[in-house]
This record gives sequence, structure tokens and C-alpha cells, in this order.
Amino acid sequence: MEAETFTFMSDLLGDRLGVAAYARYTEQLWFVYEALETGAERLAADPVAGPFIRGELFRLPALERDLEHLRGADWRAGLTALPATRAYADRVRECAESWPAGYIAHHYTRYLGDLSGGQIIRDKAERTWGFSRKGDGVRFYVFEGIGNPAAFKRAFALNTGVFRALGEEFPLSA
Repeated sequence: MEAETFTFMSDLLGDRLGVAAYARYTEQLWFVYEALETGAERLAADPVAGPFIRGELFRLPALERDLEHLRGADWRAGLTALPATRAYADRVRECAESWPAGYIAHHYTRYLGDLSGGQIIRDKAERTWGFSRKGDGVRFYVFEGIGNPAAFKRAFALNTGVFRALGEEFPLSA
């Protein structure tokens, strides 16, 4: 099952699946972000989750604009979640309702992943399917409200620093 997941993204980004697969993937993201951002409204005042709720990260309006571009004005009529997507969105909702720290794990994984790796997807989609640079079809990956994306990715830099230090402490022998 894991190999299929990696194969999908690899095939999608390698233009072996076409824009219909990209649109379907974008639909699945809508369900996850709908759960995340509906949960965010409930958790804004929570002492654990509240500080992580940042409106400039919200993706639903951009996803909806992308889906309108990809599927047409009536995109909602054909919107269906895969069973795996439904399970993912349900878990996000469950965490938002009863486990704010768990919600933050999902929040971090999704937003940071799309802020980082999503830029590769955006670039490939623009080049492969001719979307305008940071335009309709790829707006989901454009974080216009984030003035300093590196500040959101600081945890990765700190983790990399640990690996660098360990590499210096344990260099490969010839």
C-alpha cells in the first residue's frame, strides 16, 4: 500500500497521470482542509491549539478557486471523498473536538508540508499543465499571506543542524 502512495505522487509529478488526476488530488485536499479549518474556528481560543491558528495559512478559499478552475463553476456537485480521505478528515475533526494536541500534529503536517514540498508540486503543475505562475489551478500552493515562509519551517532547520553536528562527530572513515 505504501508503494502505491509514492507511485501516485511520482506518476502525477512525472505527468504520467494527467490533469484529471491532479484535479482529483485537489478535491481530496479540499476535504482535509475543510476539516482542519472548521476545527481551527473551534480551537482559536484553546490554550494549546490557539497559538497555532493563523488565518494567513488557511487554504480553503484557494482550494475552492483552484477547483472552480479545474472542474468548473459547479465543482461542488461532483465532489466526492475517497474512503481514505473521509477517514483522514474524520480523524482531524475528532482531534479538533477532543484532542487539541493531536489537532496540532495534523495542522503541522499539512500546512508545513504544503508550504514546503507543495512548492515542488506547484512548479511541476505550472510547467506540466500550463497553469499561470501562482495562478488559478495552483493557488492552493501560494501562501501570499506568509511574508517569511522560512520562519514557519524553522523546525526543519533545527533538525538538520542536529544531523550536521552528528555527522561532524561521527565522520565516515575511509
